[in-house]
Amino acid sequence: MLNLNELERTLPVAPLKIAALDSCKELAQKVNDYIVEFRHTPAANSIDPSLFSKHQADNYLVSLSCPRFGSGEAKGMLHETVRGSDLFVMVDVCNYSLTYSVNGYTNHMSPDDHYQDMKRIISAANGKAHRINVIMPFLYESRQHKRTRRESLDCAFALKELTDMGVSNIITFDAHDPRVQNAIPLKGFDNFNPPYQFMKALLRSVPDLKVDKEHLMVISPDEGAMHRAVYFSNVLGVDMGMFYKRRDYSTIVNGKNPIVAHEFLGDDIHNKDLIIIDDMISSGESMLDVAKQLKERGAGRVFVCTTFGLFTDGFAKFDEYYEKGYIDRVITTNLTYLPPAAYEKPYFVVTDMSKFLALIIDSLNHDVTIGNVLDPTERLHQLLARHREKI
Repeated sequence: MLNLNELERTLPVAPLKIAALDSCKELAQKVNDYIVEFRHTPAANSIDPSLFSKHQADNYLVSLSCPRFGSGEAKGMLHETVRGSDLFVMVDVCNYSLTYSVNGYTNHMSPDDHYQDMKRIISAANGKAHRINVIMPFLYESRQHKRTRRESLDCAFALKELTDMGVSNIITFDAHDPRVQNAIPLKGFDNFNPPYQFMKALLRSVPDLKVDKEHLMVISPDEGAMHRAVYFSNVLGVDMGMFYKRRDYSTIVNGKNPIVAHEFLGDDIHNKDLIIIDDMISSGESMLDVAKQLKERGAGRVFVCTTFGLFTDGFAKFDEYYEKGYIDRVITTNLTYLPPAAYEKPYFVVTDMSKFLALIIDSLNHDVTIGNVLDPTERLHQLLARHREKI
C-alpha cells in the first residue's frame, strides 16, 4: 500500500485540478470525493496550515464543456481558471453512450471523438497550467500498437501528439502492449494493473475459493495475455495454463484474421477452479470459447477477470453461457463505461477503481514515489493471508 505518511509530510507541487470530460464524470466524482477525504484527515493537517490550506478544497473538479456546432464540429471550454495548477485531464474513450447531433442526425461518440475532445480541453488550458497530466484508463488505439504491413501506428502517434501539446505524464491501465511507451521515452508513462482489485472482488464474491495448487489454476486465453497470467499465478502460488489461437491468415473478417481453433497447453484441470485473465473483453467470443473448452475438459468453476469489459456484441451470449454453466463470474472494473444492464446480471462483479485512482493522482500531485502502487505483490500476499485464516 502507498506510504500515506510520505504524503502527509510533503506539499503538493501545485494546486490540484481535475478536468473530467463527460465520458467519465461519474468515476471522476468518486475520485474527487476520496481526495477531499484524504486531505481533510487530521494527519493531513500536520503540515503548516498556512502552507497547506490552498491545497485543501471541497471540490477539485473543473467546470468544463465541449459544445458542438450543427455540423458536428466542436470546441473545448474551461469555465474557470487553471493557471498554475497541476491539471489532470480524465477521459474514457470507450464511452459510446454519449451522443451528438450532425446535420439533424444522432451520432454516438467514438474513441476518436473522445480523444479529440480531450485535446480540445488541453488546448483550452492554453499553456497556463503548471503541469498537464492525462488519465486515460483505456489507452487510445492501444490495439494498433505495431506495424505489420503498410498501416498506421495510431497509438504511438497519439502519445507523441499529446506530449507535443505539453502533456507531462500519461496514466493508463493494463495497456495492450506497454512497450508503446518507447514512442515517448523522455515523458512520464505509467501503466497500472488491477490484479489486487480482481482478487479482492473475487474472494468477496466467492468466499469459499481455495487458493492452492490442488484447487485453483490461472489460464491465459491467448499468448498475448501470458505475462499477466504468469505474474498472477506466481503471486497466488498456483499453476498456469494457456491457449493459443490458430488463425486463418488467408482471410480477413472485420479487420482481423478469423480464429480457427483454440489449442490448450497446460496441466490437468479436472475439477479445479479456473481464473481466466486478460486485459479486455471486446465481443467476448474468444473468451467464451475458452471457457466452454475448459468446462468440456472437466474444469470446476470458471471465473473471468478482465480490466475492460467492452461487450461490443451485448450480453446475450454471456447470459447463455452462464445458464449452461460455462462461466460462473465475470469480474471487470469501472474504468470504462458499463451499460446499466451489466449490473443486473447475476454473474457480473464490478470492482471499483476510484480509490486506487485517487491515490495515484494524490501521489503524483505530491511528487512522491508510486512504486508501491505499481507493484501490488505485497498487498496480494496480505489479502491471501487474511483469506486463508477465514476458511
